[in-house]
Amino acid sequence: MKIANPVGDILRRSFAIAGLGLLTAEAPFAAESESGTGSGEEAKIKEFSNWMGGSTDYSNWFEIGVGGAVVDGDKSQFQKRQGIPSGASGGVANFHWEKFVGDNGLLKIDGRGIFDNRDYSIKLDLTDTEKGFIRAGFRRSRSWYDGSGGFFPQTGAWFSLYDDGLSIDRGEAWIEGGLTLPERPILTFKYSHQFRDGTKDSTIWGDSLQGGFGMRGISPSFRNIDETRDIFQADLKHAFGTTDWGVGMRYESYNQDNSLNMRPRPEESIERFLTQNEDGDSDLFNVHAFTQTPITEKMLFTSGYSFTTLDTDFSGSRIFGADYDAFYDPSFRDRGFRELEGGSKMNQYVLNLNLMATPWESLSLVPSLRVERQNLDSVSHFENTPGGILTDALSDRDFVDVSQRLEARYTGITNWVFYARGDWLEGEGTLYERRGSSPVPRFVDNFDFQRDTDDSRFTQKYTGGANWYPLRGLNLGAQYYHKIRKNDYEHELDTNPNDGSSFLRFPAFFTDHDFETDDINLRVTWRPFNTLTLISRYDFQWSTVDTRGDGLAGIQSSDLTTHILSESITWSPLSRLYFQGTLNYVLDETDTPADDFAGQLIPDSQNDYWTASLAAGYALDNKTDIEVQYVYYRADNYVDNSAFSQPYGAGAEEHAITVGLNRRIRENIRWSCKYGYFDYIDETSGGNNDFSAHLVYSSVQWRF
Repeated sequence: MKIANPVGDILRRSFAIAGLGLLTAEAPFAAESESGTGSGEEAKIKEFSNWMGGSTDYSNWFEIGVGGAVVDGDKSQFQKRQGIPSGASGGVANFHWEKFVGDNGLLKIDGRGIFDNRDYSIKLDLTDTEKGFIRAGFRRSRSWYDGSGGFFPQTGAWFSLYDDGLSIDRGEAWIEGGLTLPERPILTFKYSHQFRDGTKDSTIWGDSLQGGFGMRGISPSFRNIDETRDIFQADLKHAFGTTDWGVGMRYESYNQDNSLNMRPRPEESIERFLTQNEDGDSDLFNVHAFTQTPITEKMLFTSGYSFTTLDTDFSGSRIFGADYDAFYDPSFRDRGFRELEGGSKMNQYVLNLNLMATPWESLSLVPSLRVERQNLDSVSHFENTPGGILTDALSDRDFVDVSQRLEARYTGITNWVFYARGDWLEGEGTLYERRGSSPVPRFVDNFDFQRDTDDSRFTQKYTGGANWYPLRGLNLGAQYYHKIRKNDYEHELDTNPNDGSSFLRFPAFFTDHDFETDDINLRVTWRPFNTLTLISRYDFQWSTVDTRGDGLAGIQSSDLTTHILSESITWSPLSRLYFQGTLNYVLDETDTPADDFAGQLIPDSQNDYWTASLAAGYALDNKTDIEVQYVYYRADNYVDNSAFSQPYGAGAEEHAITVGLNRRIRENIRWSCKYGYFDYIDETSGGNNDFSAHLVYSSVQWRF
């Protein structure tokens, strides 16, 4: 669980709202406007500037900022949790320039460039209200990861096999335009090139022999990521009489050249490296259409249709060698594969029909119908290593789902709003699977594994709720839903023995797999005074999973219980001063029968945690304000069962405090300075991922 990120907000927001944007307080200088055409942040700037006596007539601005973090401990974990580099960074935090063009046109340019944070963007927008628009831009950002592996308490084993400060860059370049001539069809188009490139951690860890405790998966691994996607979109909208209609298309071309890399048993003198290459490309084509027709003043009909086809080709290998990306060497006897190749083709058809009726002013009804059909054909071929056995596999999946929904909303009682919704889904499908192995390449008719499965599913979900406004400053809300999903499987053909001797029986031995969930949430918002607001919420969810195996009695295979309590208090005792506090407490447990016979080998899963924050802001004068924020996070779910298995579960504690000072030097020049301190303790890593850090950031904004 990741805590709220005050430092990330500091580096990503412009100075004028650096302190204010972290809060939802309703202090005079932090209230967010609900009207106007500007963004929420711009509304905050205007509100703050007006309160301090400044002018808001400036439509352009330029802001530069610089900062840095000094980290004691695991720099990679700091970067991952806070989303910023551990060293210095700075540059253009925010730039905006606009100019009127002709009688109805407006040209806008926005950009930012934070060096060493790898955060760059630029956007150009030329809009003419009578003709259309054209926009283009580029953005690039970086996400950090910690590539460390697992910690084994019994021996203190912790492997550092490479620099675990990993990162991935994400970006997009796009151009879009549209014709919006009056009384003419509206035509829009967009081309986008997206990419993801870099290295990140993986939770698929390599094994390690830990003396008398046996094998443990704690050796770190990483993934090399190289992915690109090109997207073309075009849409046409118009109106014939009282009917609005539209058609469109979307084409996507995707390519990946990824790999999983690990070093199994790094304690051994003979080094072994594993590289699992995962290459592939796909082409997606979609056409869609919609209509919207008012039948009467109290009845509206809408419809939509979509067809999608997806062609995918993939290839890869899983090879052990003396280094990463090694050629296949049969002297390494670990099981893997090579020369994997295959592909799949998917066709999807979706139809939506909706009707909104308001027979009375206080009652609205919305029945809807959705029908989906999908077919997926897949085929693959690979060589097992060592041994050179060739394996072919193919499958054919086909299903039809019919969904219905009925929504109702009633406002006929003063200060009350009631709503209810029912969702139903019925579906049927088939799955055809074949696998064959032989010393002869390519697909053979003599399959050693065959399975034909018919499946059906039925889902029901019933939701009801009400909102009550008994007083001007008080409103209460409650919602409950009950959901049931039943999955039935019938294996008409299965050549695997039903005696547990073959791992291929999983999951084919399932004949029933049912889920049931009850969820309730309660909300109270109370404003006893103009200066005090309290928001409380409680969520409870209970789910059960029932499973029946082929020829076996049914059992309750899982029981999940979640409680979430949250509270927020905002107090502005003075026009210059505000306080805000929040508390969130989560109790989450998954109980399975496995702990009854496996004991400490497979304990119940716990995901309990709580977060708390406290913020305060004070305007020292009409040009200067100060803000302080503290955030605390604690998860205590780590169970040391290392004598029986590799221990998992979150066990961490984190403190974060920031102090910010904002100063209006002149009417159009503002200066900001921030200091942050962070402390993180991680039990699951044996302290190897602990860190403490200091951060300083300052920026100057000039509006013109």
